[in-house]
Amino acid sequence: MNTQDLKILYIEGDGVGPEITPVMISALKCAVERSYSKPPKLTFEEVLAGGKAERLTSESLPEETLRKIKETGLAIKGPLMTPVGKGKRSLNVALRQSLDLYVCQRPVRYFAGVPSPVKRPEDVDMVVFRENTEDIYAGIEWPSGSAEAKHVIDFLCNEMKVDRIRFADTSAIGIKPVSPDGSRRLIRAAIDYALRTNRKVVTLVHKGNIMKFTEGGFLNWGYELAMQEYRAYRKDGKVYIPASGGDILLNDCICDAFLQNILLKPSDYSVVATLNLNGDYISDALAAEVGGIGIAPGANINYETGMAVFEATHGVAPDIAGKNAANPLSLVLSGEMLLRYAGLDEAADSIIRAVETTLKAGKVTRDLYSLIEDKEKAECLSTSDFASVLLKNIG
Repeated sequence: MNTQDLKILYIEGDGVGPEITPVMISALKCAVERSYSKPPKLTFEEVLAGGKAERLTSESLPEETLRKIKETGLAIKGPLMTPVGKGKRSLNVALRQSLDLYVCQRPVRYFAGVPSPVKRPEDVDMVVFRENTEDIYAGIEWPSGSAEAKHVIDFLCNEMKVDRIRFADTSAIGIKPVSPDGSRRLIRAAIDYALRTNRKVVTLVHKGNIMKFTEGGFLNWGYELAMQEYRAYRKDGKVYIPASGGDILLNDCICDAFLQNILLKPSDYSVVATLNLNGDYISDALAAEVGGIGIAPGANINYETGMAVFEATHGVAPDIAGKNAANPLSLVLSGEMLLRYAGLDEAADSIIRAVETTLKAGKVTRDLYSLIEDKEKAECLSTSDFASVLLKNIG
């Protein structure tokens, strides 16, 4: 156990953030206090981003917030509003890129008692490693009709002899950067995680059959990395990475086929490494199989520097904000990931057990209750009442 005291920065978040963030803080403190005879002290310090930051500082992502996260290295945040169409870029993307948090890590597993649209949700047990800083999420794009878009299109058509822009006069244009460096460090983190946690399959998910130099490059660089750094070998047409607890299968799957396979044969997959856009779709699709993004945790990590920002993976839910109805589990389970990342495994285990106990007893918030068919076996709780039951079950 890491016996040192732990300072954690937190961003309250927009929408339902002010309702679920206190639940997360209470759950983490309770888990640590009840799991150790001499527990380390958890200190939470608020930093600003999103709507609250805008109101107090006139900036949605103050430099002070970025500076403190860089200094402390450990933070957790509630949901932040992401504008659609015109306006500011996503604050979530800005945080990831500003801090070079190149891994978006999303564990997906099933908890008994949670309603699911699939027959065997218990077969879903995956950890998605989504590249966080490249791909089209780099935000390099220009609107239709702009001088910048016309300039890029002119260069492509006249200098590069591109003849496949169907409507060159009116197209918006975006750039998709994918590098060997960015791909390798993401895939390296996924393989290291599989080795560390004794998972036996790592799958590279891509669309390399169409985007041969970007997504296809990701695929090729992944296999090269395994051969060069992990002494991977081929046997019977498959690639394996040597591991003390049994060798790891390294394989790949085209993204559209993968989205089908996670419905038909999810038990074939364990650790998934993929690019940014694919990872966004995949992690939400997997979450839907096990109860939705309301209970899906996530983290943004730079495994080279150790810096990590954990997060609720859902949106700000303005329709229920302030109504004491939000499900706090996405943020609580992200806090569980934080504790485990900090070496506090016993406390993290106690949160998992408490979540299992609470959900199995049918104690749920409105989002899950609305999906349960036999409502006589469940109880619909407010955010605060659910928090009380969860805290009682911790430890």
